[in-house]
Amino acid sequence: MKHLTEEYKIKKTVPSLREMELWGREGSVGEVDRLMAWLRPETEGWVCGMVNHALNLVENLEGRLQLRHYLFSGTAMQRNYAALYFKRRGRIELLEEAVARGCIDHIQAFSR
Repeated sequence: MKHLTEEYKIKKTVPSLREMELWGREGSVGEVDRLMAWLRPETEGWVCGMVNHALNLVENLEGRLQLRHYLFSGTAMQRNYAALYFKRRGRIELLEEAVARGCIDHIQAFSR
């Protein structure tokens, strides 16, 4: 029963897609952190999909630098989503560096 209660609590507090999109478009360090905080092993796939979409909207330098931070220093899940962000933008040299440092594996960096 406790698991169901925790799951309900997570679902109940998930921000709307629109709200996450606003965070992504703002792209500040705080908003990128807010999005990345949702990327936890217990987070349901549909929420991760919303986060992935919102991260894709980050365009400013501040947000890109924060995503770079997560690529090298985030949790495994955060590093994976940061890698997706940079892969979409063709930042191969950055992905190669992350692979060389052992932050992500070759499959995460270069699979299609």
